Amino acid sequence: MAIPDEFIQELKARTDIAEVISSYVQLKRSGRSMMGLCPFHSERSPSFSVNRENGYFHCFGCGAGGDVITFIRKIENMDYVEAVTLLAQRAGMTVPENTTDSGLGQLKVRICELNREAARFYHRQLYSEKGKEALSYLRGRGLTEKTIIHFGLGYSPSSRYELVNYLKEKGFSANEMVQANVAVKSQRGYIFDRFSDRVMFPIIDLKGQVIAFGGRIMSDVKPKYLNTSDTPVFNKSRNLFSLQLAKNKAGGRLILVEGYMDVIALHQAGFEGAVATLGTALTEEQAMLMKKYAEEVVVCYDADAAGQKATERALPLLRKAGVRVRVLRIPSGKDPDEFMRSYGEQGPARFGMLIERSGNDMDYRLSLLRSSFHLEIPEQRVEYLTRCAELLSRLENPVEQDVYLSRLAEETGVEKSAIRRLVQKESGARAKKEQRTSQRQVQLQAGGRTDRLNTEKAGRLRGANAEEALLALMLLEPDAAALIVQKLTPDGFVTSFNRRIYQVMHQRVLEGKEVSLMDLSSQLSPEEMSRLAQIADRRPRENDPLSAAGVYLGILEEERGRMTREQIASADEETLREEIERLRRKKQ
Repeated sequence: MAIPDEFIQELKARTDIAEVISSYVQLKRSGRSMMGLCPFHSERSPSFSVNRENGYFHCFGCGAGGDVITFIRKIENMDYVEAVTLLAQRAGMTVPENTTDSGLGQLKVRICELNREAARFYHRQLYSEKGKEALSYLRGRGLTEKTIIHFGLGYSPSSRYELVNYLKEKGFSANEMVQANVAVKSQRGYIFDRFSDRVMFPIIDLKGQVIAFGGRIMSDVKPKYLNTSDTPVFNKSRNLFSLQLAKNKAGGRLILVEGYMDVIALHQAGFEGAVATLGTALTEEQAMLMKKYAEEVVVCYDADAAGQKATERALPLLRKAGVRVRVLRIPSGKDPDEFMRSYGEQGPARFGMLIERSGNDMDYRLSLLRSSFHLEIPEQRVEYLTRCAELLSRLENPVEQDVYLSRLAEETGVEKSAIRRLVQKESGARAKKEQRTSQRQVQLQAGGRTDRLNTEKAGRLRGANAEEALLALMLLEPDAAALIVQKLTPDGFVTSFNRRIYQVMHQRVLEGKEVSLMDLSSQLSPEEMSRLAQIADRRPRENDPLSAAGVYLGILEEERGRMTREQIASADEETLREEIERLRRKKQ
């Protein structure tokens, strides 16, 4: 059974969206709304709005929006029932038993149970005769038994059917194994283990659930690491290896490294704030996730070309997320694990010294630039300062900018005022470019040409705008909702996306139920909820809602008879003549 509507109404009455969001985002009052920095994308100026009166949030920057349930789903990476359960706990309520969120919620539970059993299987295999080589490999990398057990490390046998057979005995289906990505299906339809002859690293989420695996081969066979693909419980762009351990031990500082072994070696050495990405470059979501648990991130990637490229990508993402960033460069191109082992018992102390001596992200980027130029050559000195000015123009803190201006002036022998003018020029050029880009985006959005959800909007712009106005009125004005439903059926909409939303709202009004955003959350996707919040937030308040509804209903009636561009392009001569005659009569 679905969650009863009566329960949702009680939860809505007990839940203040601003209070809930304030536990994640610092909000300040701005007119009738509250504003803050969006938790779903990196930004410097607040564009995240919370409307307490109507119970929705909307970000003007990234478009995220919806009700309080949608917010919890996005911020905690939960499904609908999980989000409702969390909110109910906050409100001192208990979700009715036997509640399900379609089959997806149950599938996610089963995948987590399956992964837990797979992790136990891999760990037992590590200490079996088959896992002797893998266990020897881990011990050879300096890992203690305590560390191996602490991280739940394991081994996947070379046979491609042992895990599959084990999970079958535990009652898991072939489909569940494939959905969890611990098994793959052959062209002939049988399934076999995805991981074979690899050291296994369980990936655990912030709730302590095994959600995925990483497997490292012990030979030179490629790929060296094989990771679980995205599943219903795992998204590699939104998780970090060992964050569930690091978040409570970081002391305000996380250490971002490249590999699982680096993380484990650092934890064993006492640096328990170490985390790693999961086979991908750092993403914006991961940077925002680290911001939740640390004020400072030390980036410690390999010193090779790939590591430098990954560092360059990570630095702006972390700075935009609002954390202090430092870059640790290990001598001789070693990774943290190699460095630690090369110094034996002194390894941890020496690594700690490297952390304390590490410079910030701007020091690192300027140092890389400096190594590419010969400053005794005037042309290269000019190019160097131009590149430096582009970097400094992105600094918001004027004091920080001034410090680097002084350093560059001393380094190059160029007047500080001249370098400052170069920085100001770069700032102005970028601001103009950003303004042009923003204006262009606004124009495209207004014309519906960038609308990926309502792809018909650009061709039916007048009708689509009237539809959006009617949807907003239904959300904000109960009297208008009753009038609109009385006058308009879902078939009267000209775009299928808006029609889909209206069908849900139309049915609720007919049943005598409310149509606030929270009432619709169980029937609309997070993307649809975001769009509906955007529609509500961008519509001006009508002085006479009933009169306005009549106007928009009239526009929609006119638009229903109008041919689209595609229809005109494919119409025969007779049809075109009839359309021209219809428009002529309407004009008269």
